[in-house]
Amino acid sequence: MSDRTTDAPPAQGPAGRGNPAGRGNRGGPGRAAANAVICDDVTYRFGEHTAVNHVSLAILPGETFGLLGPNGAGKTTTIRMLTTLLRPVTGRITVFGVDTTAQAMRVRRMIGYVPQLLSADASLTGRENVELFARLFDVPRRGRRERVAEALAAMGLTDPADRLVKTYSGGMVRRLELAQALVNAPRLLVLDEPTVGLDPIARADVWEHITRLRERAGMTVLMTTHHMEEADLYCDRVSLMHRGTVRATGTPDALKAMLGPEATLDEVFRHFTGGTLDEETGKGGIRDVRQARRTARRLG
Repeated sequence: MSDRTTDAPPAQGPAGRGNPAGRGNRGGPGRAAANAVICDDVTYRFGEHTAVNHVSLAILPGETFGLLGPNGAGKTTTIRMLTTLLRPVTGRITVFGVDTTAQAMRVRRMIGYVPQLLSADASLTGRENVELFARLFDVPRRGRRERVAEALAAMGLTDPADRLVKTYSGGMVRRLELAQALVNAPRLLVLDEPTVGLDPIARADVWEHITRLRERAGMTVLMTTHHMEEADLYCDRVSLMHRGTVRATGTPDALKAMLGPEATLDEVFRHFTGGTLDEETGKGGIRDVRQARRTARRLG
């Protein structure tokens, strides 16, 4: 199967899906045309297993970019490198021009990250969870209370903010985690399976809040998902990963057009990845988990 990549949208041009002058750039005209994220020939290995194999990506400011692929394709490993939890074996990653290896702390201050696994503390209130993240992100004490209130309000959690999180529904917990990620006003929001385990109503609710926030703040969003309808509806562009490599990149409409006028993004997914959400990961699967845990403990 040969790799296919459609051209990235131009820096200027008619407003429209995937174009930074339109849907792809909520910041409007005059916003810098420089890339928000660049992955340049990035490779990562767990022992003898190559999880990410010479991956190159470019994400525009204000764009919602989807990284799609089966389990074991290398998506989460790519995100861990981008968020400075792992260092590339080869290649280079920059976030708004800042090298993730050379200036990791500076990169972290620009990123909000919502991981796959639930991270909110059920024994604390929603407000206390967000306050904790505000301290971790070193939000100045003088403006911290206001920033926490703004993050909770952006996710529709003002009323239940002082309830224990163990009383929240799954959708509310996911929105709380988004509030945690937003409290430092990130330029880049990274969402690793943001609606995993949620019912359709809760998924729609989470995406309503993400979309409204993005439209208001002009953030760049990088997401992974196994829900192709989410990627089709909300992403300006997507990359399809399979066995550690990028197989295709383009707008959902352009990728669907490769297969025909009636093609769906599900069919595009099957075409480039072999039609399954699960992938043999060999020796790398458990090593991936253990390495991530060791890295997290080392970084505190």
